[in-house]
Amino acid sequence: MVDKKKFLFEKQAEIVKAVAHPLRIAILDFLKDGERCVCDIAEHINSERSNVSRHLSVMLNVGVLGCRKEGLRVIYTLKTPCILDFFSCVTRVLKQQAKENERLLKTLYTLQGSKFPRVRL
Repeated sequence: MVDKKKFLFEKQAEIVKAVAHPLRIAILDFLKDGERCVCDIAEHINSERSNVSRHLSVMLNVGVLGCRKEGLRVIYTLKTPCILDFFSCVTRVLKQQAKENERLLKTLYTLQGSKFPRVRL
């Protein structure tokens, strides 16, 4: 692997790793509607401010988020809103997996001579 590509892949992995936590994904989703202070974020995701601050710090350090001070409050914003496109892609992967799992279940039911139950979502 070329050193420049390796460097790029390492940096990309750092970013993906920094957002790879359910609370961080919830924070990013909340920030899609605009900037918010830690207190609003903590309340929205039902977590302690200190915990939220730690998660925000991780994403701030890799450049996903930006922040500014407003008096005593720290306001966070999505620095790169395109990160949300990544999660849209992840959702499409999950939908595809669900379709494949449904096909597998249908095959299993057929092989066992059972009728596949219809489930409405």
